[in-house]
Amino acid sequence: MWRRSYLLLLLVRIYFAISPSYLHPDENFQGPEVIADELFLYPSNKTWEWTSSYPIRSVFPLWPVYGIPMILLKWVWAQDDQQNLSPKAIYYLLRVVMFILSFVLEDWAIYELVHAPRHRRQAVILVASSYVTWTYQSHTFSNSIETLLVTWSLVLIERIVREKNYSSMLPCSILSLIIVFGIFNRITFPAFILIPGLQLLPHFLARPFSFLVTVASAVFFTCLAIGTDTAFFRLRDLNTSWTTSFKTVVTNPVITPWNNIRYNTQTSNLALHGLHPRYQHFLVNIPQLLGPALILLLTSLPRLSLWNLRVPFSNPSLLSAITGTAFLSIFPHQEPRFLLPCVPLLLTCIRLPTSSRGRKWFWSSWLVFNTLLGILMGVYHQGGVIPAQLQVPDLLRSSISSPPTNNTTAIPATIFWWKTYPPPTYLLGNAAPFNISTVPLVGLSQPEMLEQVTAALPFPCNSPPPPPHPLTTREAIQNNQPVFLIAPLSSHLFPPSSASTPNTSFLAQARLPSTSQAHSPAERKQDNKDQGRGAEEDNTALELTLMWTYRQHINLDDMDVASDGLWGTLRRLVGRRGIGVWRVERRCPPGSGVGSRRLP
Repeated sequence: MWRRSYLLLLLVRIYFAISPSYLHPDENFQGPEVIADELFLYPSNKTWEWTSSYPIRSVFPLWPVYGIPMILLKWVWAQDDQQNLSPKAIYYLLRVVMFILSFVLEDWAIYELVHAPRHRRQAVILVASSYVTWTYQSHTFSNSIETLLVTWSLVLIERIVREKNYSSMLPCSILSLIIVFGIFNRITFPAFILIPGLQLLPHFLARPFSFLVTVASAVFFTCLAIGTDTAFFRLRDLNTSWTTSFKTVVTNPVITPWNNIRYNTQTSNLALHGLHPRYQHFLVNIPQLLGPALILLLTSLPRLSLWNLRVPFSNPSLLSAITGTAFLSIFPHQEPRFLLPCVPLLLTCIRLPTSSRGRKWFWSSWLVFNTLLGILMGVYHQGGVIPAQLQVPDLLRSSISSPPTNNTTAIPATIFWWKTYPPPTYLLGNAAPFNISTVPLVGLSQPEMLEQVTAALPFPCNSPPPPPHPLTTREAIQNNQPVFLIAPLSSHLFPPSSASTPNTSFLAQARLPSTSQAHSPAERKQDNKDQGRGAEEDNTALELTLMWTYRQHINLDDMDVASDGLWGTLRRLVGRRGIGVWRVERRCPPGSGVGSRRLP
C-alpha cells in the first residue's frame, strides 16, 4: 500500500515541479539569473548581492547545480541563429533538476536517517506528501539545496561514527566538501550541523588521521571556492596571466561568506528586508510549514526528550532541527523558507497515533492542509509571472506596426510590472529586435504607477508635434515604441468587463507630475503658462488594451481588507484571479498636435 501511495505522490511532485508558480524572487535572482547571464547572450538583472563592492553571494555552489545542466542542455538542444537556447527550456530544465535532486537525495537521506522499517516508510511518505517538498524543494532556492546538504551531512556523520574499523577517509572528505559547499551556499548551514557534529569528536580523538583528512579536505575546497569567487568578481573582465590571477586571489580574495556575515549582523541592514520578533520561527513559521504534523510532533517530543535527556543527542534529526531553529532565531529577519531543512528532519521524529481513529484524523487533516497549500503555493502564487515574461517577446513582435528592415535597429520597449514579483530577466531570451526595459513597480500606489507609465510614453500631449511626416506622427511613434503594463486582473484599476476578454480597451486618467520645482498651485500654473502649457493639460488619458491573460495567478499582496472586507477581498482575489498584459497608449485632448490619438 505504501509503495502505491509513494508512486502517486511522485506524480504529484512532478506536477508541481513543472507548475510555474513563483514563491520568492530569490529563487531566480540568487541562482539561474546569474548563471544564464554567464552562458548565454540573455539580458540579466543582477541584484545588489552580486554587484556591491563586497558581494555576499557565491557562484561556487551555482555552477554544479545550475551551470552543468545548462551546459549539457546547450550541447544537446537545438539552438537558434545566435546559438542561444529557448529560455523556456532552461527554466523547466532547472525545475526538473531540482525535482530529481529532491526525489533522489532527500528521500534517500530520510531512508538512511530512520532505521526502523515501519517508521522509515512512514517518514518517507510524510516527506513526500508535504507541500514544502512539492513546492519549495522543486524551486531553485538556495534553501532547497541547503536542505539536501544538511540531511546528507547528518547521514555522513552517522556513517563515520558508526564505522569503527577504518579511518573513514572517503566519508570524511565528502563531508568536508558538503560543509564547504553548504557554507558558501548559505551561511545558515552551520547552524544545523554544529551540535550534531560534536558526535565526531570521540571518533577524531581515536583516529587523528581522519581529523587530518577532514581538515585538509576542507582547506582545499575552501581555497577552491574562494578562488572561484575571486575569479568571478575580480578577474572576469581582465585579460591577466596565471601569475597575476594567482596573486590577486592571494592578496585580494573575495570571501563571500564573511561578507554575508558582516552584512547580516547589522540590524540596520536586516531592517531593509523586514524585522520579525525573535519567536517568529518557533511560533509562526514552523506551524506554517508543518500544519497538523506539529501536533503529533509535540506529543512525540515528551517520549523523546523529557523522559530521557540523552535521547535528543541520539536523534541527530531532532537535534539538528531544534538547534538550527534556535540559532536562526537570534537574527530578527525570519522567513519560513529559512527553516526548510527542519521540515524533513522533524517529520522523521513524528509517531502516528496508535488508535485507528487518531490515524484517520491525522491523515485526513494532513491531506487537506497540504492539498490547499500545495495548490495555492505550487500553482497560483504569482503563477502568471513566468508565463507572462515568456510571452512578452511574442506580444511585442505582434504589437509593432512597422518592423525594422535590418537587424541592427533596436526598438525600445518598456515593460512595467505592477503588484507582482520582479520577473526573471533571462526569460526574455533573444528578444531581437527589441531593447526591453523591465521596470518593477513594487509597492507603488495606483496614482504613482500611472505617473510612471505615463512618463515612459513618447511625445507627451503638451509637447510640440513631430515633423509632418507619415512615419513620425505621434501614433506611429507610439506603435513602434511599445509600452506594456503587466498586473493582476484583480486590481481595482481594471474594470471586470475589460479584464477578461483580449483586445478590449478602457481609459484610465493619469495625473502628470509637474516638471517645475514650484510647490504652490499659483506657481505651478504660472510655470505651465511660461512653458506654453495650460494647467488643465496636467491630466492625460491612457488607453489600456488587454493583449493576453493567464488565469492561474493569485497575488496575495493585493489584499485590501480595510476597504473590501475579508469576504470581498477573497472574492476579488479568487473570482478575478489571473494576470494580464496591457498595451498602454496616450489619448490626447483635441488640439494637442497633428497625428496624435485624440480623445473622442
